[in-house]
Amino acid sequence: MMNIKKYLRFFFTDFGILSSFENAITKIVDQSKPAVVSLTMEKEQEKNTTGSGFIFRKDGHILTNEHVVNGAKNIKVRLSDGSMFDARVVGSDPNTDIAVIKIERDKKFPFLSIAKSKRVRVGQFAITIGDPIGYRHTVTAGIVGGKDRCFHPKETKLFQYHYNYIQTDAWINPGSSGGPLLNIHGEVIGITSLNPGEGSTLAINSDLAKTIGHQLIAHGRVIRGYIDADMQNVSQGIKITKVAPGTSASQCGLKPNDIIVEFDEEKVPRSYEFRLMVAECQIGKQYPIKVLRQKQEITLNVTIDEMAPELVGRSVKTESVSWKTLGLAVRKLENGIFQRYAYLSEEDRGIIVEKVRKGSPGFNANIPRNALITAINGQETIDVQTLETFLQDKQDTSYLTLDIKSISGIEKVTVELSNK
Repeated sequence: MMNIKKYLRFFFTDFGILSSFENAITKIVDQSKPAVVSLTMEKEQEKNTTGSGFIFRKDGHILTNEHVVNGAKNIKVRLSDGSMFDARVVGSDPNTDIAVIKIERDKKFPFLSIAKSKRVRVGQFAITIGDPIGYRHTVTAGIVGGKDRCFHPKETKLFQYHYNYIQTDAWINPGSSGGPLLNIHGEVIGITSLNPGEGSTLAINSDLAKTIGHQLIAHGRVIRGYIDADMQNVSQGIKITKVAPGTSASQCGLKPNDIIVEFDEEKVPRSYEFRLMVAECQIGKQYPIKVLRQKQEITLNVTIDEMAPELVGRSVKTESVSWKTLGLAVRKLENGIFQRYAYLSEEDRGIIVEKVRKGSPGFNANIPRNALITAINGQETIDVQTLETFLQDKQDTSYLTLDIKSISGIEKVTVELSNK
C-alpha cells in the first residue's frame, strides 16, 4: 500500500500543475479579451451578419476575415466593455481572406501582439476567442494539430495561397471567424477562418496575416506580381507547360518545356512558393531567370506583370464607359502604391490600366496593361470618374490622345474609336 504522505504529495503536485495551467489559461483570456472585438455587418438585401476580429495596433486597426466584411454597407464594432464604434474598411484581400478595418477614438486601444507563426510547434496549446452563434467572447482551447495545411473550399479563379493554414482542434462556429488563435503567451498565431468539420479548425497563419495586414494599411489593396505562364514541378526545377502569346513571359523568350532553375540568382523552390516570390516583385521590373532548354542553360530577363483582376477578386466593370468605348478596365493609382511599380514615382497621378479587351480601340493602340494614363486630350485624369465623364461628354469624337507612362517610358498614344 502506497505511503499516505507520498500519495498526498503525488495528488497535490498534480493538482498544483492543473491549477497552474488553469490559471494560465484564464489569465490569457482576461488579458486578451479587451482587444477582441465583435462585428455586426449591415449588407445589401441580407440580414445583419456577425463576425469577430482583434485589434492589432493601438491606433484602432483591426484584423478580421475578408469574407466577414465583404459587401458590408455599415460595420459596427463592439469592445468587451460594451463600447460601440463605427468602422471603415481600410482594405481587404480575397486571395488570403484577410481584411483590415479601423475604429477611431482619442484614447489608445488595447491590442494583441502577433507572434511568428514559423515558430509554432505541432502539439502546442492553442486558444480561440470569438462570437460563435451569438455567444460573445466564447473561449475554446486545444492544441495545434498541424501546420502548413492547404484547404480550397470551392472552385475559384482566385490566385490561391497554398499551405498557409494552422490546424487546431480549438473549435469555432459561425460568428467566430476573424477572431484570434492565441498561444500560451497570449500572442496571436493565426486568424480563425474555417471550420471544415471533423473536429478541426483552420486559422490563417500570423506571418501571412501580418504581411497582408501591413500592405492593406499602406496601400488599401495588395498589388501582386505575376508571370503569365502555366507551370509544374519537376525534379530539376519548374517546367513551363504553356506560354500565352503577347505576354511578358512570351516576349522575354520563355517557351514551353523550359525548366526554370534560378530566379533573380536564387535557386527556385516549388512552383507555388515561386509564385509567392514573384508576387512580391516590382511590377515592370526585369529579373534574370535561368532556364534549362534542351539540356542547355540560358539566362533570360523576364518583366514582371501585375496579376490580372480576376485572379485577385476584382471584376471588370463591363458597363463602364471606358470599357465600352476604349476596351480598358481602369482603377485609380492610390497614394503609396507607386512603390509597387518600377516605372512610377511619388509625383505620378492618374489611373492604372488593369485589363485591355482584345480587338478594342485600346488594344489596337497598343496600350499595355499596367500603363498609367495621366491625361486624355490634354486634360489630367486624376481618377476614374474624370475619364468616364470625359468619354461620356465626347461621344461624337473619332480620335483621342492619351498620355501614358509604362515600362516603355512616357508617350502620347492616339486611339481611333471603332464606332466612328
